[in-house]
Amino acid sequence: MNLATRDARRPDPDSLFETIADYVLSFDATVSEEAMATARYCVMDSLACALMALDYPACTKLLGPIVPGAVLSPGARVPGTDFELDPVRAAHNLGTMIRWLDYNDTWLAAEWGHPSDNLGTILALSDYMCRTGTVVTLRDVLSWGIKAHEIQGVLALENSFNRVGLDHVLLVRIASTAVATAMMGGTHDQIVDALTNAWIDGGALRTYRHAPNTGSRKSWAAGDATSRGVWHALQSLRGEMGYPSALTAERWGFQDVLFEEKAIELGRPLGLYVMEQVLFKVSYPAEFHAQTAVEAAVALHPHVVDRLDDIDRIDIETQEAGARIIDKTGPLANPADRDHCIQYMVAVPLLKGDLTAEDYEDAAAADPKIDRLREAMVVRENESFTVDYFDAEKRAIPNAVQVFFQDGSSTERVEVSYPIGHRRRRGEAFPLLREKYTAAVKRHLSAEGAARILDVCEDQGAFEATSADTFVGWWCES
Repeated sequence: MNLATRDARRPDPDSLFETIADYVLSFDATVSEEAMATARYCVMDSLACALMALDYPACTKLLGPIVPGAVLSPGARVPGTDFELDPVRAAHNLGTMIRWLDYNDTWLAAEWGHPSDNLGTILALSDYMCRTGTVVTLRDVLSWGIKAHEIQGVLALENSFNRVGLDHVLLVRIASTAVATAMMGGTHDQIVDALTNAWIDGGALRTYRHAPNTGSRKSWAAGDATSRGVWHALQSLRGEMGYPSALTAERWGFQDVLFEEKAIELGRPLGLYVMEQVLFKVSYPAEFHAQTAVEAAVALHPHVVDRLDDIDRIDIETQEAGARIIDKTGPLANPADRDHCIQYMVAVPLLKGDLTAEDYEDAAAADPKIDRLREAMVVRENESFTVDYFDAEKRAIPNAVQVFFQDGSSTERVEVSYPIGHRRRRGEAFPLLREKYTAAVKRHLSAEGAARILDVCEDQGAFEATSADTFVGWWCES
């Protein structure tokens, strides 16, 4: 045993904690019109995803107070429902709803994830704060959203937690903890203390994301992480102590215990990068490594739909991450299994020319043609795709699909490098995002509430000036 581990002198806080605390307290995220406008789309898109999730009993059974009757008034309201909860549980509800359909924004790097998961924390806490006497506007919400995106996304640039078997939602917990503590007036030291406890939580195993155990926990894991962030923030504000070398402590710190003794580093200075580069899921509720494969399959649909019985082989070329995470054969047990299987996500649009959340449900999956197509598929890594995937300037997510027939003929090879939600295709994305959230709002909310939301969301200035509790209230008018 190294004698240094017996030294009880308290060290200075690990530099990462200090850097994050400085950023959330001091950085002005409102200086970028692009980031603020993108954040507005992020809020609207995330809440649309949350409303759409309410159509699925597997999601709604998890909502509400954890113990029947444990409501709080005035509490944080849950959009699309009549629940009024403490902010910890409300964050869990909203974070689960946003993530349920795998349809909210995405970030791909050495680690990946969904930065808008943090809006479960930010919106729930903003509503609660407003209703208990603190003024919070949507301008504040957008600013906190940019910072949460940045913390989660920049930590993901160089640190691959999935490579050691940990789920990326640990970064949701870290970002939510930092932002929640600052939102409620925490000092620099209180933010540091909260962050240390968030890292000491470790990380959930990725068991629920991969065969043969893929399941619905992957859809509520982000809600769990957001709620834990609020919990750590509240604990710190009550004076709970921190653990300054939670990352770097020899033998007992996060790096030595869970990260193979590697240093956790920021891939770039914290600023505005992630919100400005974030990837929206616009057209398809599908794991993001397969988004371009789905688009390629949709393009091929007219050329194969009348020749399904003649198909000999379907080639899918993907990046290393796609091959490692979503290449899956054999029976698929549930919707969570199916929306993380590239073969399934290609088979459905080859058959019907589209892919929706309903296509992952048991009734749709019972179509035997889907599995026949899956059996004909060969998935392989295209090394050039992997290079482009990790290229910091391109940030491509390429896939290619080609169908071969028994008579020796084939379709063209359709390659798509950038999904519609990529920054390079924002011109296509924003009108479709409007269609996405407009349809969700009109379907799930009252005509009056929907009209107010859709009106204010088209005006950046009016949006930013709106009180957070007024805005959340509109989303609760069914």
